[in-house]
Amino acid sequence: MDRKSGKSGKYSPQMQEAIRRRATELYQRSGAVEGQDIANWCQAEAEILRETAAHATHPAVVVNLEGVVYTGEYDVAAADGYTPGEWKPGDRVPVRLDGDRLFLRRPNGRELQTNVVKRIG
Repeated sequence: MDRKSGKSGKYSPQMQEAIRRRATELYQRSGAVEGQDIANWCQAEAEILRETAAHATHPAVVVNLEGVVYTGEYDVAAADGYTPGEWKPGDRVPVRLDGDRLFLRRPNGRELQTNVVKRIG
């Protein structure tokens, strides 16, 4: 964090603005106590990051395997170039289960590794 501006270069302008607003709220709720700007900023940053993480969405695939519908989330960075739409609804997809991991054979022969987050059926 830049102590002069109270801003961190690692966040988008929107995120910095949300943190700034929260830090201002904390300052006002504490009775406008001077000298707590860094503490207010750090607390605001932690709160906003926690709230943002709680609303984050994860990319996922849904597969029906012998009547059981699995939802598997995957990490885009580790997906080896997978893009949604490689399979069409109704396509037969070779899969294998290993504990809470679901592996899907892609049309190019590579596997997409997912973490099963939901099972229905």
